[in-house]
Amino acid sequence: MQVVFHCGAHGTDLYRMVKTLLQNRDWLLHHGIEPVTPNRHREVFNEALAALRGGCATPEMEQVMLDAILDSDHPQRIICSTPTFLGRATRAISAEGLYASAGDKMAALANLFPSGEVEFFLALKNPATLLSFILTQEGSGSYGELMGGVDPESLRWGPAIRRMLAALPGRRLVLWCHEDTSLIWPEVVRRISTMPADVPLKAGLQILGDILHPDGISMIRDAMAQEERLTVASRRRIFAAALERYARPDQIEVELNLPGWTQQRVDRVTAAYEADIAEIAALPGVEFLTP
Repeated sequence: MQVVFHCGAHGTDLYRMVKTLLQNRDWLLHHGIEPVTPNRHREVFNEALAALRGGCATPEMEQVMLDAILDSDHPQRIICSTPTFLGRATRAISAEGLYASAGDKMAALANLFPSGEVEFFLALKNPATLLSFILTQEGSGSYGELMGGVDPESLRWGPAIRRMLAALPGRRLVLWCHEDTSLIWPEVVRRISTMPADVPLKAGLQILGDILHPDGISMIRDAMAQEERLTVASRRRIFAAALERYARPDQIEVELNLPGWTQQRVDRVTAAYEADIAEIAALPGVEFLTP
């Protein structure tokens, strides 16, 4: 059995993956794929993780967990999605860097199902906007309390992903940039759910509906209907045109009010993030989705 953990990162998903998968639940269940909602798996997994302390579950424990979280019998693939797999948002920042404990947390998740083929999906996010998001979360405290003296320009995704790869030898790791999500969302959903390209995807425009004026969605639907053969390239071209013309500024522009930050610092952090992405995409063991 394949077990998929979609782990966020924080501020990238807002449970859109769960909602989209549930919209396609009938097709998925018919093909042996079951999306599991957080309210079904959260308590079960938390209790198991606390009991195992990173160790491997026994076959009996695996079966108890599956009985508790599944509706269908013997699915071939189960998908669990929540940013809390990586812990509280405030713990993404530490003296050891960005998501320093994520590798250990993901390894512990994999050990819940040692007999399964475990895969991980994760959207990366510019550290500047990640910090801005974390500060909106309950219990984040002040900027100074969150950072604890850590230099924000030291928060890099490259070391974080290398730690994940080291902790997950032989496990599938699929990554993409949150900033690209609006263009590649259907591919992300199809990759995580194994839905073929010729199967209609319900709620495939959901994420665009959050950031476009309604006329933009109408434009997309009209343009897609006119395509004789809709390909990934043509769909992305249509999405890009709609975003350029109808994107709602309040939904796509992030206002950064981080103490002590200048535009120059934002530019440096963003440049480092882009350099990290180029390096990460070339790492052995990483599948990187791009527009």
